Amino acid sequence: MILFEVQILRAAAALMVVWHHARHEAGLMAARGAGPALDPGTALPWWGGVDLFFVISGFVIVHASKNLFGAPGGRARFLAHRAARVVPLYWLVSLVFLAVAVVRPDLLGDAAALLRAPGTILAGFLFWPAARPDGTIQPLYGLGWTLNYEAFFYGLFAIGLGFGRRGAVAWLALALVTLVTVGLLVPGLPVPIRFWADPIVLEFLLGAGLALAYREGFRPSGTLRLGLAFAGLVGLALAARLLVGEGAGDGVLRPLLVGVPACLLVAAALGPERAAAQVAAVPAPVRALVVLGDASYALYLVHPFALRLGREVLVRLGLAPALHPWGGLAVMVAASVVAALLVHRFVERPLTRWARAVLDPRDAQNRVRAAPTPVPPGRRAD
Repeated sequence: MILFEVQILRAAAALMVVWHHARHEAGLMAARGAGPALDPGTALPWWGGVDLFFVISGFVIVHASKNLFGAPGGRARFLAHRAARVVPLYWLVSLVFLAVAVVRPDLLGDAAALLRAPGTILAGFLFWPAARPDGTIQPLYGLGWTLNYEAFFYGLFAIGLGFGRRGAVAWLALALVTLVTVGLLVPGLPVPIRFWADPIVLEFLLGAGLALAYREGFRPSGTLRLGLAFAGLVGLALAARLLVGEGAGDGVLRPLLVGVPACLLVAAALGPERAAAQVAAVPAPVRALVVLGDASYALYLVHPFALRLGREVLVRLGLAPALHPWGGLAVMVAASVVAALLVHRFVERPLTRWARAVLDPRDAQNRVRAAPTPVPPGRRAD
């Protein structure tokens, strides 16, 4: 059973990040003579797609772990499944990025300087926060900063699995609020603790609280869901106007002005659960968004490659001036979506299945036993 609307929100979150970075690429095209630069004003904080991801992650992890709370070996199975889901594609993309840094460091700017910091490179593969030579706490593949938070959240949640669903959410609240409080009050903390103590981690807690409420029977009516969605969008639009400038979204303002509206949007998506087979029955545009939601992790990880390739193709073919800005943006975003769907289908899904079979062989055996027995040709299925 799945929540279609949450899947659609996953697609929306990824597309927000893609659009944010595509605007940056359009600015680079303008600097190379494609046309005037884009107006910096924006209707929504597109970078807030990350915050929406964090709230969704908190919800999905608690909601989908119903069979693991208090179960023997639940912690190990949870971590195995999360590792199988997150690690293979991230490592593969990071290795590709590393290869580019070695072969063509001129293409990566400041990121190529990490070649002189092998410890930081290794830390990135291990989801451990480490500072770059310039002091930025970011892994080799820059987008991995969000996965460092995700991995930390998974570890905390795994500890709470033995406490039951309510106990796990209470544990998350205690741990995250305490950590953020320490980060705000105590200066000079070690790099990893300072990174994990960022108030943005409270967005995971917002999603976890929603999941607990949903499991306890919270089912917003259609009218309430529309109101929540409207309030969430208005909140994000307001945040786009308030959080302007370098560092404006740091500290408690980000979870307050972006995380809370994102939580309202996730609450608005809490409709009835439906069987996966029902995807075929929904309208084609909705079905496409559900499929893109499945591929949202691939879209998040591969879109920088597609955007930069799209930019270079447009510039070198002389198409950038004619298409700038909105046509170029549309081409680059479309290229990112196509690349993500291909990577999801032919790379991510096979890698995930393989990693899950390796890390949790019992789960693979159970799936084989649960698979329906094929009916021989000519024999009626009872």
